[in-house]
Amino acid sequence: MAWVKGTLLNVLLLLLLRLLLLSAQTLPLVAAGDPHNCDVPLASSLPQLSFSSSSQLSSSHGPGFARLNRRDGAGGWTPLVSNKYQWLQIDLGERMEVTAVATQGGYGSSDWVTSYLLMFSDGGRNWKQYHQEESISGFSGNTNADSVVQYSLQPSFHTRFLRFLPLAWNPKGRIGMRIEVYGCSYKSEVVYFDGQSSLLYKFDNGAIRPIREVISLKFKAMQNSGIIFHKKGQHGTHIVLELIKGKLVVYLNSGNGNLPPVGSIMNFTLGSLLDDLHWHSVLIELQNMHVNFTLDKHMHHVHVNKESSYLDLNFEISFGEILMPGGHFLTFPHKSFHGCLENIYFNGVNIIKLAKKHEPQILIKGNVSFTCPQPQTVPVTFLSSGSYLALPGSLREDKMSLAFELRTWNKEGYVFFSQLGHGSGSLVLFLKSGKLILSLSEPGQPLKNITTGVVLNDGLWHSVSLSAQGSYLSLTVDGDSSAQTLSVWIHSGNTYYFGGCPDNSSSFGCDSSFGGFQGCLRLISIGDKVVDPIAVQQGVLGGFSDLQIDSCGIIDRCLPSYCEHGSRCTQSWDTFSCDCEGTGYTGTTCHSSIYEQSCEAHRHRGSPSGLYYIDVDGSGPLMPFLVYCNMTADTAWTVVHHGGPDVVTVRGGPEGHMRSAAFSYAASAAQLHAVVDVADHCEQQVDLQCRTSASSNTEDGTSLSWWVGRTNETYTYWGGSLPDPQKCTCGLEGTCIDSQYHCNCDADLSEWTSGTIVLSHKEHLPVTEMVVTDTGRPHSEAAYTLGPLLCQGDKSFWNSASFNTEASYLHFPTFHGELTADVHFLFKTTISSGVFMENLGITDFIRIELRAPTEVTFSFDVGNGPCELTIQSPTPFNDNRWHQVRAERNVKGAALQVDQLPQKTQPTLADGHVRLQLNSQLFIGGTASRQKGFLGCIRSLQVNGMTLDLEGRAVMTPGVEPGCSGHCSSYGHLCRNGGKCLEKHRGIACDCAFSAYDGPLCSHEISAYFEMGSSVTYNFQEHSPLSENTSSLASSLHGDVILSRETITLSFRTTQTPCLLLYVSSFYEEYLSVILANNGSLQVRYKLDRHRNADAFNFDLRNLADGHFHQLMINREEAVVSVEVNQSTKRQVILSSGTEFNAVKSLILGKVLEPLDTDPEMQQAAAQGFTGCLSSVRFGLEVPLKAALNQDLARVTIQGGVAAAAHCAEGPGSAVRKLSPVPSLGAGHSGSAEDRRPLSNTNRSDPGVIGGITAVVIFILLCVSAIAIRVHQQKRLRQKNESTLSKTEEC
Repeated sequence: MAWVKGTLLNVLLLLLLRLLLLSAQTLPLVAAGDPHNCDVPLASSLPQLSFSSSSQLSSSHGPGFARLNRRDGAGGWTPLVSNKYQWLQIDLGERMEVTAVATQGGYGSSDWVTSYLLMFSDGGRNWKQYHQEESISGFSGNTNADSVVQYSLQPSFHTRFLRFLPLAWNPKGRIGMRIEVYGCSYKSEVVYFDGQSSLLYKFDNGAIRPIREVISLKFKAMQNSGIIFHKKGQHGTHIVLELIKGKLVVYLNSGNGNLPPVGSIMNFTLGSLLDDLHWHSVLIELQNMHVNFTLDKHMHHVHVNKESSYLDLNFEISFGEILMPGGHFLTFPHKSFHGCLENIYFNGVNIIKLAKKHEPQILIKGNVSFTCPQPQTVPVTFLSSGSYLALPGSLREDKMSLAFELRTWNKEGYVFFSQLGHGSGSLVLFLKSGKLILSLSEPGQPLKNITTGVVLNDGLWHSVSLSAQGSYLSLTVDGDSSAQTLSVWIHSGNTYYFGGCPDNSSSFGCDSSFGGFQGCLRLISIGDKVVDPIAVQQGVLGGFSDLQIDSCGIIDRCLPSYCEHGSRCTQSWDTFSCDCEGTGYTGTTCHSSIYEQSCEAHRHRGSPSGLYYIDVDGSGPLMPFLVYCNMTADTAWTVVHHGGPDVVTVRGGPEGHMRSAAFSYAASAAQLHAVVDVADHCEQQVDLQCRTSASSNTEDGTSLSWWVGRTNETYTYWGGSLPDPQKCTCGLEGTCIDSQYHCNCDADLSEWTSGTIVLSHKEHLPVTEMVVTDTGRPHSEAAYTLGPLLCQGDKSFWNSASFNTEASYLHFPTFHGELTADVHFLFKTTISSGVFMENLGITDFIRIELRAPTEVTFSFDVGNGPCELTIQSPTPFNDNRWHQVRAERNVKGAALQVDQLPQKTQPTLADGHVRLQLNSQLFIGGTASRQKGFLGCIRSLQVNGMTLDLEGRAVMTPGVEPGCSGHCSSYGHLCRNGGKCLEKHRGIACDCAFSAYDGPLCSHEISAYFEMGSSVTYNFQEHSPLSENTSSLASSLHGDVILSRETITLSFRTTQTPCLLLYVSSFYEEYLSVILANNGSLQVRYKLDRHRNADAFNFDLRNLADGHFHQLMINREEAVVSVEVNQSTKRQVILSSGTEFNAVKSLILGKVLEPLDTDPEMQQAAAQGFTGCLSSVRFGLEVPLKAALNQDLARVTIQGGVAAAAHCAEGPGSAVRKLSPVPSLGAGHSGSAEDRRPLSNTNRSDPGVIGGITAVVIFILLCVSAIAIRVHQQKRLRQKNESTLSKTEEC
């Protein structure tokens, strides 16, 4: 409680301190005298001379008449010509805080502006555009002459000069404007550093140490690099703020006194293009282990180690460069700051004011002044690929030189062109792959190129100079020169074109086929004369098109970066793109995960067991990670392994000595937390080996062992899903060696015992540490192994709701997807239309609906007008099957995908609104108007990676029920090879009883390798349903089954001939046989009437005994028999021996052990049997090979060596276990509890474990001996039964 009170007191003190600080540094002297009012009209009281413009239609249309609501003059400003190069300017007299602007058209006229840009400047040069948040399209203006359109500016800004640049106006009139600016005065203290000067401020060491430190300032940089400030603490800690190539780099150093801070615990970069000669604000807040850095409203939070607290930084702070005690300048390869700082406050102390008063705690070094010079540089912005600037060429014909600086994001662009004099060719300078290439074209001569520079599209200013004199041509970029001597003399042309050429210029060689230059130029000089762009703007010099003069309009579109999940942002002048490679995400902003969210999702895509990446929160912040998915018949298990020790051995040691083992996992704590939260059940197994072990608790009940869970909580219980039982597995099951103990290891036996503990209280898992305390007993030994974290199921995947009435819906809190919104869900329905989801704002909205049986529509509005994406399907969506919908909207565009249909996309409107502003509840299954409601089921609904609990809301909502049924209609196809789909509350299961395959989805091939002379005999039971269309039973004597049709499938791999693939016998001497003849061809024999000869068909397709894997299907419909080999070759024959198979007795695979009354070729194949691999054997609904491998002793007899194989298709050597006639050597079980729970492998090297393994090996050897004796007896019996058969070579 005391800690809580102290924390609350600290928070209150911090709030008070911040309020005081903000009042000290930002509260202006307001024009109206009200300290809380900063929306005072500023323009209305200004003299007419404070207004200026690019031009005016007449003296009565001058800029001085542009005050809001005024009617004097012509009632507003109108320029001489209405085009996009006009502007209206206001001089506020001094820097003011501007909070709002308002516009009108010309009074009583048809002249008004419908959109405009707002520019600002401190000195009337180098204008900067004001950007509304996340938008660069400017402001919407008026729709008539007299109404007022006002905008509140968030954030506000400080400036002296403002410009309004009309972009569009009433097409039936002219540009006409009346304006007002709102705000208040702004108090400013500035200091100027010339690149060789600095300030040092020493703190009062006797002052009370604050609980929080706040540093704030503004800077305007005149060079792109330099130290802004350095703060040093008494214990060697440092904070350094340095401008490097227009970006602010923050260094945090935990005590290493060496600078530059190579030993810094961290450094990071903020901002970009900060060398634009405009003010940028910095706020640093330090409290305990938390440091907040805010640059121009963008905050970066840093959490430092406890040992690295920066609150001892109350020693000294220097600005402009790094000064050490005594005022000595610390020389290291970083530049000093050249520029201005404004309103430097440290914990409310105005440092610039102290410096002005020459207070003793301030040390001034070098030439420091307290006014900020205004830059006179006039940049030029080339807005589009059609922009150009035309200037007169050099006055000297025999010499050509020019220089300029450029700044761009584009890799390519036309920078300069000039037609040379005397028809000697042309000179072109262009960007290609971020390099500058100077190309000289001469008539009849190959191009001559000079290349220099690298990565010139980095957004920085780069100096370029070009010179040609006589036959010498050189190009210099950032001091790096390249030159070439030519065979001809170069003569300067009359006109130089920068950035591009006029549309009609291709006739004289200016063909910018790869696009014009988009970016900024400044400091243009031709010869020794500096070009004045203002003269160009006024029409006095040269010509231009689509330029913005006196402003560099470059924007960093990667700051803030909208590229998500660690993807890399790259940009051009107009747009940005995200490189998603290696992130695991896709989309225009790398928002959507390419991975499934769980093993359960992988299972219902038909994936087998294996290693998979999963992304638990989809598009959320958690990254994908690798797990093992164990697919079982009922569920999918997620297996997350740890990197801890395989076996931890504990031997008797000093009493009280603790032995601990830490376990780290192949996933972060947050990822593990998410896996456990969505799982239906989680567990972790601890396997124990022990002898002479003491009790788990001391006499006073203190636990001698414990473990640590995911939240770093310590737990002393062992076993069970709740902490209460305090029992091992044997204690819970009542199978412990000594019934008075709940764990075998507590019995204190001298021999080795083992036990298993299953921890299944999932909220505590996984185990991160285990601790065992020694009891001082010298002969005590124990070893334990911690298994992986096992979690089954995915609650979010099956979370669903059924909507039973059109007026019913579920509602959730407002969907916050301002810049990125993605929605993912599944639906099934039988209706033709209905709304899946809707969320409304004042004008914005987002909606997904089934608009027609074959149409799903995603619509939204972010302020640019409604946008719709519709996917049309060739088949109806209202087929009562699950359909998957994925919709996404971000700052780059929108996308919609349904099932596997082609995705529909639509880009965002260029320079339009991008923020989706919603305020209503999120409606699911309906709308706020209760119209167009949805009838059906919605499942697994996720918005921005968060699963909405449909079932939880449905429980309390009339007309909506939790859960959905009928999953087999959508997922039944996953049950393959004749498997039957079984409905479950959450998902499906596959019944493989009548499939020749096995496994969770009936896709695991049932294969066996038959050794020479081996056979499997399958006896049909009476009344067995062999076919779905079986005729009535004919004989009660033998329980006869009469078949008029059957389907047989099998696959095989063999190399010897002849051989028997399958033989089906009857009580009435009828049979079916499938053999490979001596030449490897397929033969099928049917004898369906004992009084007639057998029908023998030879399918001489190819040699099927070629050692390759072959698939065979035989289908009989009465007398018509169809044979298909390898799913391609089909033949059809007609039987003459009959149409019914009577009294089916048995099916034999391999060697036939009884004499047959057949033709010699058939007898030879039956005696030869089959040697090779057989798989997927099915006769009607019977699966004889599967029954053999499952040791169905009532119906199967096995003779000889038959071994289960992994897959026949994989070739020889895939046998995994051998079958024999001995009943005890069964093929295992299917669907047991062991199959339903994944097994974890352990690696024990403990002596006790080795002893246990030795005992097992001895037991196995005894079993093998018994088996060998039994096999020998069976062999003798077979030899006796086979004495009447001819001896031939085996297949």
